[in-house]
Amino acid sequence: MLIILPIPSFFGVEKNVLHPSIFQASKVHIVPMFHANAWGLPFVAVGMGIKQILPGRETINMEVICKTIAEEKVTGTCGVPTIWMMLYDYLEKGGWHDFSTLRIIGSGGSACPRALMEALNEKYNFPVRQAYGSTETSPLASAALEKSYMQDWPLEKIYDIRNSGGLPALGVEIKIVNEKGEDVRMDGEGWGEILIRGPWIADEYYKDPERSKSAFEGGWLHTGDVGTMDEEGYIRLVDRTKDLVKSGGEWISSVDLENTIMAHQNVLEAAIIGIPDPKWQEVPLACIVPVPGESVSEDDLRDFLKDKVKASWWIPKQFRFLTEIPKTSVGKFDKKGLREMYADGGL
Repeated sequence: MLIILPIPSFFGVEKNVLHPSIFQASKVHIVPMFHANAWGLPFVAVGMGIKQILPGRETINMEVICKTIAEEKVTGTCGVPTIWMMLYDYLEKGGWHDFSTLRIIGSGGSACPRALMEALNEKYNFPVRQAYGSTETSPLASAALEKSYMQDWPLEKIYDIRNSGGLPALGVEIKIVNEKGEDVRMDGEGWGEILIRGPWIADEYYKDPERSKSAFEGGWLHTGDVGTMDEEGYIRLVDRTKDLVKSGGEWISSVDLENTIMAHQNVLEAAIIGIPDPKWQEVPLACIVPVPGESVSEDDLRDFLKDKVKASWWIPKQFRFLTEIPKTSVGKFDKKGLREMYADGGL
């Protein structure tokens, strides 16, 4: 499957790339420059004549970011969900902002909670959309843009699109395969590993033939990500294979469960990991950071999840309330660290 994507519009440029407004676009780099998100976009910006703003080491200072967006008349930016959570917290506390020039904001690195996406757009006109990629894809593989005939869809359906992994970028092919290597049906339900190929998709790891053999089998990049693809061609990430929780022989998506929990008004962050269980082999443990100044209990969250998860066994057996969830250098939840922290089963 090959789907053409109007990439210029994803970076805040009008869809007609010959329009003079292309030279009025500007992008502020928020994530560290060693991250694929940041070192990929400068090439696009230079090629399209887009002004770039590098705010230095102030990327976790939301006051500086908001001031930069207003003063430089920024039209687009990208970041990981943790950054947007911090921004939302800053705005909710009355932080000054002027987003009048913003056209689009990309979110990648991990799944962006839909509730956060909706709140930023509807309360602060900060239009977040997801994108998907990795270092191996140089870095963009897909972006969540609506097709032309979807413009008049109800907002609820538009958010379904913006919260997906998106459509393959120009020149990129993406397919979903099951454990037998067979293509999964495009129905938005069947899970499988996401495979990618294209002219700028890596086909080997430098001086690492053993790792390359399995990662690029059959000429496709085997991402290790589990996802679905719907009838429109939009992919949706279910989880990383290593982050899926297998309880009693059934799979639980940590991404879906985290996003559902973070829709609770008193939850700032939620990370799900699997912990050992003598009966079910593995069960989900929820690590929760409450909204500052608010409280939330295990019973509150269990009641909240009752009619929102696919099955009762998705509801975490244990909860741990933290002041902060450990994060990697680029702001993702450090699930490896959490698994080490609770290797004894959460006790």
